[in-house]
Amino acid sequence: MTNLWHLLLDQPILNALIFLYQIFFSNLGLAIIVLTILVRLALIPLTNPQLKSAQKMQALAPELEKLKKKYKGDKQKLMQAQLDLYKKHNVNPASGCLPQILQFIILISLYRTFSQVIRPDGASVVESLSKNLYPFIHLTKGTSLNLQFLYLNLSKPDLIYLPGFFALPGPFVILSTVFQFLSSKLMMPTVKLEEKEAQATEEKTDDLALSMQKQMLYLFPAMTLIFGYTMASGVILYWFIFSLFSFIQQLMIGQSKKKGDKNDKERN
Repeated sequence: MTNLWHLLLDQPILNALIFLYQIFFSNLGLAIIVLTILVRLALIPLTNPQLKSAQKMQALAPELEKLKKKYKGDKQKLMQAQLDLYKKHNVNPASGCLPQILQFIILISLYRTFSQVIRPDGASVVESLSKNLYPFIHLTKGTSLNLQFLYLNLSKPDLIYLPGFFALPGPFVILSTVFQFLSSKLMMPTVKLEEKEAQATEEKTDDLALSMQKQMLYLFPAMTLIFGYTMASGVILYWFIFSLFSFIQQLMIGQSKKKGDKNDKERN
């Protein structure tokens, strides 16, 4: 299984990164940016349906809450009513599972590749990488990859050192954290509505679910900020582009949905 993963994902991604590195005049940072964008573009057929389904689920949140109240204490009828509601609006809650798994596998391969390439041990890295490169992609023996991008050494964390202060997170760490938060927030259901419903419900299950959603909203950005202190800035650069792309993609889908809803209202 490991060999198959390496053959189908790790090796092609590694070769694509080195190929882009050569095209862009030994600029590894630019190669990382372009490769991340290309992968995200390739994943659009998987991510777009998943995001659209998530938005439909958000729109159905008020109806789902009404069903919870109506069939309170009867889980079987509640489940059937929810299935009927999903069917009526052509929503499949499980439709995003497989795309999410595939995306996660590809993201792991990207991370593994960047971690393998972005290392400070120079010529030994090139020698190790050359064993996994295709014949038409070549790195000269004894050379080292250029790890400089803008002010960054891609093998070191993106930190700003101020005299008398602890190290502060650099611009790419902050941007990664911000867009991770914004992207997560767009994926969340309508929190204000859920807060009202939770307050109106005697049971505490709604409050627990709402609390978990809020924690997840802040957890991933916080983890991004913390990992930024130790993670190579080349990986942070990739995560920034990934999060920015996700944020823009969600905005575009949201605008498309609003435009479609507006057109439907005008026709009616």
